[in-house]
Amino acid sequence: MRFAIPAILLIVLLTPQVSGLIVEIDVKGEINQGTVELVKQGFNLAERERANAILIVLDTPGGLLSSTKEIVSTILNSNVPVITYVPKGAFSASAGTIILLAGHISAMANGTSLGSATPVGFISEEERKKTVNYVASYLESIAEMRGKPKDIVRKFVTEGLSLTAKEAYERGVIDVLADGKDELFKKIDGRVVNVNGRNVFLKVEGERVVMVKSSIKSELIGLLSNPLVVFLLLLIGIYALIIGFSTPGIGLEVIGVLCLILALFGLQVVEFDYLGIVLVLIGAILLILELFAPTHGVLAVMSIILIVIGSLMFVKEPLMPKEFYTKFLYLLTGVSLGFASFMTFVIVKIFQSRRIRVKVGEVVGETGEIVEFKDGKGFVKVRGEIWICKSNEDLKKGDEVTVVKREGLTLWVKRRS
Repeated sequence: MRFAIPAILLIVLLTPQVSGLIVEIDVKGEINQGTVELVKQGFNLAERERANAILIVLDTPGGLLSSTKEIVSTILNSNVPVITYVPKGAFSASAGTIILLAGHISAMANGTSLGSATPVGFISEEERKKTVNYVASYLESIAEMRGKPKDIVRKFVTEGLSLTAKEAYERGVIDVLADGKDELFKKIDGRVVNVNGRNVFLKVEGERVVMVKSSIKSELIGLLSNPLVVFLLLLIGIYALIIGFSTPGIGLEVIGVLCLILALFGLQVVEFDYLGIVLVLIGAILLILELFAPTHGVLAVMSIILIVIGSLMFVKEPLMPKEFYTKFLYLLTGVSLGFASFMTFVIVKIFQSRRIRVKVGEVVGETGEIVEFKDGKGFVKVRGEIWICKSNEDLKKGDEVTVVKREGLTLWVKRRS
């Protein structure tokens, strides 16, 4: 027996130890559906590899409300402990604050900040109050679940409160202050967190960290859930359908349908104002009316104006950064104005050329005057235009003739009886 214990210890020491795994997900920039796809990709990896923990590193000014809620739901239902962290040089405002507080352990580096989750956007005062109350209640429920002070987190929404990392730590809003990931892992190693009713012992110090890279799918979804891209796809789809159905054979109607399908995908995740969509559709209808009942450009100009106004009212995402509703909307308006004006000009020109071609096709039966004629062919003036003409009759300059047939750009004529 006296050799048994040393033998067992020797076996344990010589047996290769399986190291734990920490899955890291970097959330940078505005939060959209592409971010959701990236987060789910990381959580699936963590579940599959039985990771010790998931680390979500945040550096975001805000983003889409629906995408934020989906990420929070993924965190709250995770069977793997989730650590949310704001590193040095980053910040976590608006939607980022909500995600930060949803983690089983929330941490920040000195010199960072959180808060400013007051809903913004071009909405009425009544709608703003409803949105503020909803977001505040939502954040309070997360704080209650994670043991955070509800009165403080509510002020993030109702008063636009911002806190430094140190202030947040002192008030119990976050759990850890750490200036780097190594320090963070050292401070939380050995802690016990409640994960869906189970007490889980955190083993993170010195463990292998695997970074989740953004896939082509998440990048594509992120692009299609960008409000500017969604609106442009909507415009391209509408204009392409108008051109496609008015000029059959070039296939633009197929492109139009495809763009509208992609736009509808984006509209499922972007909070938009129905009035903005209605104004864009009315603008498209006015353009069609201009084409079939010309008003010397009046309806075309009204069409452009309505589409630009619709673009201003299009997005009403409450958790997007304030910069989105300043610089970004100026960009959206400029792009909408330029694109709508260009496409309106192109479509009007196409219809004008069609009218000219139709008029040309109606030349049969018209009367004209021979300008020059010799050896069965010459030139004739019809409706003020000079055409090549042919005839089986002997004609001379000044004779009045009637067009009986057209072959390309050549008219067959006969002397008017």
